[in-house]
Amino acid sequence: MSEFKLPQLLYSYDALEPYLDKETISIHHQKHHQAYVDNLNAALEKVGDTNTDLELILQRISEEYGPAVRNNGGGHYNHSLFWEILSPTPKLFPEGRLNEAINKHFGNLENLKAEIKKLATSQFGSGWAWLYVKFNGTLAVTSTPNQDNPMMDVQTQDRGFPILGFDVWEHAYYLAYQNKRADYVDALWYVLDWSAVEKKYEDALSRIK
Repeated sequence: MSEFKLPQLLYSYDALEPYLDKETISIHHQKHHQAYVDNLNAALEKVGDTNTDLELILQRISEEYGPAVRNNGGGHYNHSLFWEILSPTPKLFPEGRLNEAINKHFGNLENLKAEIKKLATSQFGSGWAWLYVKFNGTLAVTSTPNQDNPMMDVQTQDRGFPILGFDVWEHAYYLAYQNKRADYVDALWYVLDWSAVEKKYEDALSRIK
């Protein structure tokens, strides 16, 4: 059977303070993310699937899998990406080809941040705001509900590889920020590691045919 596991964080639960508090990070990782992993494994076992390629699963959601795999597979994938792009010692500005692409598609970094914030704060209910690489190689931003992401075949908009995702489920910020989602989004930029996003960008480009 498929057996996905909760990834270990590369930093302690209090390492992202004061921007993201220890209690929120520990609950978010140990409780919420762990639940997505456990439920994904159970859902795949139920349908008899032994595939361990989560990206392939997400790209075939509507063809082969039901809502339990969609929701929990998306939850596992999205949160794994989220933890990877955060750091207590982040690179605060993009460089190289990613920076060039940001300037080309958005004008400058501040414009991109404004677009992400607009998507994150206007997402009704739970969801995510994304920077992603379309399957044609161009950069784009979007928001998705629940645990969907731009890679999934349930998306009706242009699909692609996510390289930056901001979690705007209330469990990601409510203990510290209450209903101030915009303040939480602003804080994320202080712990966003652009070196990790750059690596994901280069990886996405390498897989585009």
